Amino acid sequence: MAHEAEAAEAQATIGVIGGSGLYQMEGLADARAVEIETPFGAPSDSITIGLLEGTPIAFLPRHGRGHHISPSEIPVRANIWALKSLGVQWALSISAVGSLREHIAPRDFVIPDQLFDRTRSRVNSFFEGGVVVHCAFAEPFCPIFSQAVGEAAESLGNVNVHRSGTYVCMEGPLFSTRAESRIYRQWGADIIGMTALPEAKLAREAELHYATLACVTDYDSWHESEAPVTVEMVITNLQQNVANAQRVIHEVARRAATLGKEKACDCETALKAAILTDPQRIPTEVKDRYSLLLGKYLA
Repeated sequence: MAHEAEAAEAQATIGVIGGSGLYQMEGLADARAVEIETPFGAPSDSITIGLLEGTPIAFLPRHGRGHHISPSEIPVRANIWALKSLGVQWALSISAVGSLREHIAPRDFVIPDQLFDRTRSRVNSFFEGGVVVHCAFAEPFCPIFSQAVGEAAESLGNVNVHRSGTYVCMEGPLFSTRAESRIYRQWGADIIGMTALPEAKLAREAELHYATLACVTDYDSWHESEAPVTVEMVITNLQQNVANAQRVIHEVARRAATLGKEKACDCETALKAAILTDPQRIPTEVKDRYSLLLGKYLA
């Protein structure tokens, strides 16, 4: 079981968080599994490190291999911490979602730019026990990485790609009622899923460039001429989505050298002005606990 000091030897630039149906990364060269223990326990599964299109990649299946972890039980803090400890700078989330809009059809891809939180029982921050941190979250996805992922998806040529949209994250694991689905549409949401939060919030606290490739599997429960979402429906469309998502990941890896070269964002300095607690009042054990995230600001 590797700890952070040992994990530092297995560096990766891009972290891929596989969603429903995506439990392994095809085409990784020199692949090896790394098991990491974090201050928040173990991540969802071992992390596979390897080279994809010449780029160091860390792959983690969000629900565990075999899909045995429910959305509300995902150890998100451990997942993001583990990726950060491996040197990941760019985190790509692959997420199965339902569509709340007629023009966003099953098997389309969406690169969301906004989030709406409807979860109820999830821990939304790393920080506790003596340090208070308030990160800006008006733009929950990295605009630079989202643009790169969108361009990679469009390069496939065989998938409709929507370059913006509001993702409403529900608690799950049950799907929406018809009333909930209709209300989310009235609120202006475009897609619905169960895993973007607190993942996006924790990625921001870890100063990662975070983007989501949302793979549409169904029309949720609102559509009058379509049957309400079922597991069978989701699985059928997942098979096509996963194959295309793998191709997008390869393309993102192929373009990794250009990430962040032309434009800048605030993701990698998200904590710079976010720590409200007087450093002298932060207990030593708390500083040590969060050294991976706060060390450069509290040195």
